[in-house]
Amino acid sequence: MTDTAEHDGRAADRERDEDARGPGLRERRLAAHRGARRVLARFGFHRTLRERLALLADAGDLHDLDEPSDVYGGGVVEALERKVAGLLGTEAAAFFPTGTMAQQVALRCWAGRTGDRTVAVHGLSHPEVHERNALREVGGLRPVRVTSEPRLPTAAEVRGFEEPFGALMLELPLRDAGFVLPSWEELTGVVEAARERDAVVHFDGARLWESTVHFGRPLAEIAGLADSVYVSFYKSLEAFGGAALAGPEQLVDEAKVWRHRYGGQVFQQFPTVLSVLAGLERELPRLPEYVAHARVVAAALREGFAAAGLPWARVHPEVPHTHDFQVWLPYEADVAGEAAVRTAEETGVELFGAGWTRGGPGLSYTEVHVRAAGLEWTGQDVRAAVAAFAARLPGRPQRR
Repeated sequence: MTDTAEHDGRAADRERDEDARGPGLRERRLAAHRGARRVLARFGFHRTLRERLALLADAGDLHDLDEPSDVYGGGVVEALERKVAGLLGTEAAAFFPTGTMAQQVALRCWAGRTGDRTVAVHGLSHPEVHERNALREVGGLRPVRVTSEPRLPTAAEVRGFEEPFGALMLELPLRDAGFVLPSWEELTGVVEAARERDAVVHFDGARLWESTVHFGRPLAEIAGLADSVYVSFYKSLEAFGGAALAGPEQLVDEAKVWRHRYGGQVFQQFPTVLSVLAGLERELPRLPEYVAHARVVAAALREGFAAAGLPWARVHPEVPHTHDFQVWLPYEADVAGEAAVRTAEETGVELFGAGWTRGGPGLSYTEVHVRAAGLEWTGQDVRAAVAAFAARLPGRPQRR
């Protein structure tokens, strides 16, 4: 697996598409990533089991390892829940094995309180795209789409939506639209519009941790806009897995009951929880640095595409809102994917490590992720990598 996209429902579709495009394209991409001497991101799940376990080598600095281990949510799990609630400024938080479970539980708990099982969502939100209709099939909820535009819904759209809803779910950032965020003023306006309709607001904050740079606000102030918030622990913090639902104490207490009913009351979770504590200690403070450097990388990509004679190429958003963004090219996905893999295989430098997705006739896009490994890249490094990639696209002279 080469990027966070591989965690989500689209991964299976992307893998099938890659397999259909040519013999072993996905396998070549993964091998090229492992063998590359330079990449923009090397995620923890790329590593061996031994390397992953090394993340816990200094766990004694994170928690008292002489206390009894957790049993069904006690001990170190409760300590993490208190820490997350403190970071997000909420009364309480509950640890969940997955974000999918956390959000389904949150929204069904709110439905019980509001008496309305209708949930307003974005057409590109994770529950709509990647969860096989779980809100409806498992939670008994009724999702309705406020918009499917590649941006967050506007206050006017929320106010003018033609039917009532009990909860509004906002994904921050909206991953499938290009990891985009609204402005702070737009976000507060949307929340106010929902309140005017007597609806509660839930944030899908899987990647909320890195949104502080764009909003210019601390985590607690951002989370404080919503009635409840979900956060992921592996997407940006490099933990082994896990998620949390944070909000009012009564809601969280009820969520823990539903967590048990959903099969999420795991006997022991200390390895994952310790990895989360490590991520909060080591990765969370670095996220603003990654976001800042993603903007350097994005600018150099645009310059490199222009110099290579690819003026139509697009970086979206032009100035990334987080440390993840999209790149669009006027080539079919198999063509762009083959050029990306060949570049990594032949130069040892991997510019595009994720798979490519068809975005329309003759168009495709990929996701770019900038993490610690990417901090080593200068703008010139990026421009040189673009030139090497472009040389391997059809109709262009090959250069090494």
